[in-house]
Amino acid sequence: MAAKHIGLGRGLGALIQDAAQKVNVQPAPAPVVAPAKPEPPGEKILLVSPAAIHPSRWQPRKHFTQEAIEELAQSIREKGVLQPLTVRRAGDTFELIAGERRWRASQVVGLKEIPVRVITASDQQALEMALIENLQREDLNVIEEAEGYRQLAESFSLTQEQIAQRVGKARATVTNALRMLELPETVRSMVSAGRIAPGHAKVLLGLELAPEQELLAGRVAQEGLSVRTLERIVNRLKKAPRKPRAEKSDLPAEYLRDLTDRLHRHFGTSVRLTPVRTLANGKKTKGTLEVDFYDNDDLDRILTMLGLSESP
Repeated sequence: MAAKHIGLGRGLGALIQDAAQKVNVQPAPAPVVAPAKPEPPGEKILLVSPAAIHPSRWQPRKHFTQEAIEELAQSIREKGVLQPLTVRRAGDTFELIAGERRWRASQVVGLKEIPVRVITASDQQALEMALIENLQREDLNVIEEAEGYRQLAESFSLTQEQIAQRVGKARATVTNALRMLELPETVRSMVSAGRIAPGHAKVLLGLELAPEQELLAGRVAQEGLSVRTLERIVNRLKKAPRKPRAEKSDLPAEYLRDLTDRLHRHFGTSVRLTPVRTLANGKKTKGTLEVDFYDNDDLDRILTMLGLSESP
């Protein structure tokens, strides 16, 4: 197969060029690798058995849909692998830097050899290249993107500003993505799987309690709540509780909190329970039970739980 240069976009191309200036790649070990036609100094295009390549531990993308792999495999059957994978040497094998989806699809097709661009790159450069390649094609979901930024920060002691400069993103974008990692694992998994949108996740960050975040994330997934509806629910939950009145409550405070919490979990919405209170003269005030709803569908859901119907 003839060697062929492929445009990679400014960010990834610049990184590869910087790394390639330091490269002095030796011919690949036979019989796994067959060298392609001569390339410019600093990098090599080789034909490599897919079995000689292994995924990178720095790959930020964790989710590969089978449908997308099959679509790419069909394209490879018809046209071959048009863009070489980017790899670095790892002993007698190669570690992927960019192109894992092409690598997976090539194995589905059953190719014996695939073209790779062999470069020299440090761990940090490998992670940066993998991040940029996926970000430029918008292949990463927001959780994978955040995990990649965290890897850069923790593995190489980079600040958010430095990360933003390296991946060509605004610092606010990096900051907002990293905040997603503050959500519970269950909620992050729902975002990665596309069950709730990043906009929903951003709203859920306004809540301090993980159980409330998980509860509302479940409602979003099950009921298809819009981001705006979720915002209204969260704003109601964040309102300061009413100050307790001076009169003596007929319900112990601990029992009242437990009962309110159970009602909240049962209805999946904000609930306020005011117990009967005994005044100093012996008279009693009335108690109240308030259950919030945010639209007609929400009201119908609560009425159904109560065994009632919204219509008379």
